[in-house]
This record gives sequence, structure tokens and C-alpha cells, in this order.
Amino acid sequence: MKKLLNSKFDWIVVLLVLIGLNILSAFWHFRIDLTSENRYTLSAPTKKLLKGLKEPVKITVFLEGDLPSGFKKLANSSRELLEEFKEYGGSKIQFKFEKIGEGLEGTDKDIYLDSMVRLGIKPYNIKVQAKEGDANEERLVVPGAIIETKGIVKAINLLSGQQSSSLDQAVINSTEALLEYKFGQAIQKATEERTPLVGYLLGNGETFNPNVNSLVREVLMQNYQTDFLPIDSVGFVSQEYDALVVMKPTKPFNDQQKIKIDQYIMNGGKVLWLIDRLYAEMDSLLRTQSDFIAFDRNLNLEDQLFRYGVRINPDLVQDLQSDKFPLVVGSVGDQPQMELVDWPYFPVLSSYTNNSISKNLNQVLSIFPNSIDTVATPEVKKTVLLATSANARTLSTPAIVSLNSVKTEEDVKTFTKKHIPIAMLLEGKFTSLYNNRLPKAILDTLAAMKLPFQSHSIQNKMIVISDADIATNVVTQKEGPLPVGMNQFTKMQYANKDFLLNCMEYLVNPSGILETRAKDFTLRLLDPKKVEEERTTWQLLNIAGPVVIIILFGFIFQSLRKRKYQR
Repeated sequence: MKKLLNSKFDWIVVLLVLIGLNILSAFWHFRIDLTSENRYTLSAPTKKLLKGLKEPVKITVFLEGDLPSGFKKLANSSRELLEEFKEYGGSKIQFKFEKIGEGLEGTDKDIYLDSMVRLGIKPYNIKVQAKEGDANEERLVVPGAIIETKGIVKAINLLSGQQSSSLDQAVINSTEALLEYKFGQAIQKATEERTPLVGYLLGNGETFNPNVNSLVREVLMQNYQTDFLPIDSVGFVSQEYDALVVMKPTKPFNDQQKIKIDQYIMNGGKVLWLIDRLYAEMDSLLRTQSDFIAFDRNLNLEDQLFRYGVRINPDLVQDLQSDKFPLVVGSVGDQPQMELVDWPYFPVLSSYTNNSISKNLNQVLSIFPNSIDTVATPEVKKTVLLATSANARTLSTPAIVSLNSVKTEEDVKTFTKKHIPIAMLLEGKFTSLYNNRLPKAILDTLAAMKLPFQSHSIQNKMIVISDADIATNVVTQKEGPLPVGMNQFTKMQYANKDFLLNCMEYLVNPSGILETRAKDFTLRLLDPKKVEEERTTWQLLNIAGPVVIIILFGFIFQSLRKRKYQR
């Protein structure tokens, strides 16, 4: 070997080794994750999903071509992630990057783009500067992807839940943190053998009109088998339902209805409770344009939720961190002068915990929410999913909804409550409301139906939200149903839909893919001031450093070679 390397053929050996290494790297690669938060390491549920694929999964990412810098970074991050996916999925993972609508012109391209929009991929017209000194030009960017397998097509909107398409550092960081979850969830949905069955409960005045268009069509029907369940038409709630949705009931529940829900929970059923305890509606406000009193609906659910571990209070929550509402601020002649102002009855909620449902999630819009208190139930763990800011307050019943609720600086000083809970996750072993309370006749009826009464549940979970309007959408005469979480006046889009989807996934999906949402992506930003001050130094170091190292290496190599042959 030593003679070969010293011969005139040594360059051929080196060339063959390099060619071999390049061929090997094309089929196999690895990277070492040195980040403290394991930023570049796939989670266990994702690895399990990819290793268990039975059919090829084709992924098309529409991030190709001359993209603005932020989208180029997103494209690179997506490519690196999919290469990692391929390591575990092997030949079952096939991906490509292409410019959306490439090769199509005119009407054909418009039809294709419309089909992408219907799938849920949103295009953005981004203003960019092609060259320094040139005017800005608009470019169509579609930050999305398509997953195809066995004739099933799933779409991914990579910027879903983001309030901005500018892709600054914070947005890039948040988007990259969710890449594994979004691709993993889409693959899981496209390949799952059984789609979870969700029951939408009816019978107590639950909202079932165009105001739940987004919830029913985009959250439930698009992702799950959905059944509309009139509670009075069944003797019991079947355990075939993976979850129940109780959406904004307006009429009191009787014991027969509560027993059905209770025993469903005791036998392992999951429930998403969306409850407005007080009557306080936007319709009343827009119709009267004056103050009104919010009153208790008397739903008769207080004792049941109390037994499970929470209490929805008969109050209204206000927050200085809020959405906008048009109010009359004066008049010009005989015409009222309207202005969009922050309205504290519309709190904008955030997450302050690391739970995968709400972590890395943008703000969620609420309308006339109530506060939630927890109750001492040792076997039930409570996690706050959404809460107000540190500048909030509550108005007790009878709560007067006033158009001008914050009039002076003294009023502002009363917003002293921090992080009032609005959405709560309950996990553990629940106790039945009817433990030691049911008459023998009902017990016998349950036994005859082969449904013996359960006093305690197995390990279970439910989510209680004290503002059902988190899941409602506005309907306008001009535009029809708007997306859930959109302010009809400002067109600001909040992350309500993503929050609701995450809630349902947490309840019904045992794969654990949702855990990948909880990844920490630390922003490691350069100090702008130091960058400017030391720019020249670092530029010289980066340009001259490699050259100096090569020269130094050559000098050392020649010195060693010379010393060797002088002996």
C-alpha cells in the first residue's frame, strides 16, 4: 500500500476513493445534532410512522425557483427534513420540489391554482426587489406541499396559523418548528387505516348553522368521520365515537342526557366542551348598538363539570390585549364617525405552557369568554391551554356589556389579573357525577342494555373551553361564511382553526404525532450592532482565513516531505 501511494498511480487511487465516497453519500447520509433542543432530530412517533409505511408516499413541495430569501430558507429546511424522512422511510418516501403551475399558462394555470386553494394551500403575492436600485415587483409564492398515496391527496399549508407572510426571523423560526409535525401529520392522515369517528351532539340548542361552517366542514368533516348525534334519540352514547363535540348549547341539560354523556366518559369517551355560560352575543350588540346585560343560560352542566375538575364562572373576561371593533368616536355633521378600536371583550389568547396542543401556536381570538377555575380532583391533571395576557379583569353577573367599557386611565388600572384560563385540558381518572346517586331502576336498565354503571373512568381526557365562539365563524351578506378566527372588520386571521384541529387530534389520535408540535426552536440571532461594527473584520477573516490555512498546510506538508527524503 505504501509503495502504491508513493508510485505514479497514487492519484488514481485517491480519485477512485473520492468517487466511491460520493456514490456512497448519494445513498446514505447522516448528521449530528448538536443543538440543545434536538432541533434536527426526528421524534420517536415520526420515526415509527415512517418505518411502518406500507405504500409509497409522494411529496411535492411548491418551493422552487427564484424565491425571496425567507422562503429559500424555508425550502432548504423542508428539503433537509424530507431527506431525513427518507432515511427512515426508505423508498416509500419520494419527494420533489417544483414551481407551482410550471408549464401551465393562462386559464390552465388559474384552474390549477384554484384547485390548490380548495385543498387549503394559500398563495401569497410577495413584493421583492430583484436588483438593488430596481423597483419592487410582485411574485407569486405558494408555501405548500401535496402528499399523495393510494389515490388520497392531502395538502399542507406551511404558513398555516401565521399572521404574517413576510417571513421575518420569528415567523421563520415558528414555521420551521412545525415542519416535522405538518409533514408527519399529513402522511399519517393519508395512510391511516381507520379514520376516527366524531359525534357532533345535538338536542340542547347547540349551534348548527352557517356560523359553524369552519368547525364542521374544515375541522371535523375534512379530517374525521363526522356524525350528528341527537342525544334524545339514543339510549346511550356508543363507544364507537372516538370523541364528542358539545358546541355552544343554549338549553338546559336534564339528568337523562347528562347520564348518557357521563357514562360515555366513564367508559373512555373523549369530549370537547365548547360552552358559553352567559348569553352575550355579537348579534345583540350589532343590532342594538347599545349596552346590554349578559345573563346566565342555566345550562345545568355546572355540577357535572365541577365533578370532572373545573368550574366555568358566570362572568365576562376583559383584556387589554384584544382585537378591534368599530365604535362611534364622534360625528361629522350628521354622520357618525366610526373607528376601529381595541375592544376588551374580544381577548386575544395565548399559551403559557409547553403542551403540544397550543405550543408554537399563534394567538387565538375569543369573544365574550368566561373564566375557568380548577377544582381539587387529585386523580385529574389540569393544564391551561389558552389564557389571557397579564392585563385582564373579570366582570361578575349581571355583567353589563358596554360599548365604551374603558373610559379613563383609572379603568385601565383595574386590569390586574394575570393569565385567566379560558381553555383547559383535563387528564386522568374521572369520577361519575352519579356515583351512589342513581335509582335502582336506572341501574337495572343499564345492566339490561349490557352497560353496567361505571363509577370511575379509566385513564381518559377531555378539553373544556369557556368560549364557544372560539369555534364559530362570522357570516356576512357579501362574503358568506368567513374562516373561523377571522375578524370581519380588519380581516386579521387568528389561529383558531389550528387550535381546534390540535384539540381534536390530541383527543382522538393515539399515534403521538402531535407531540412534534412541542419542539423548541431557539432563535440564535446575531447582534446587529456588532455585525455592523465588525463586518470588515469577519469578511477578511472568512476570505483570507481559508487561503492562509491552505498555504500553511502546504508549507508543513512540504517541510515534512523534505525532511523525510533528506534522511
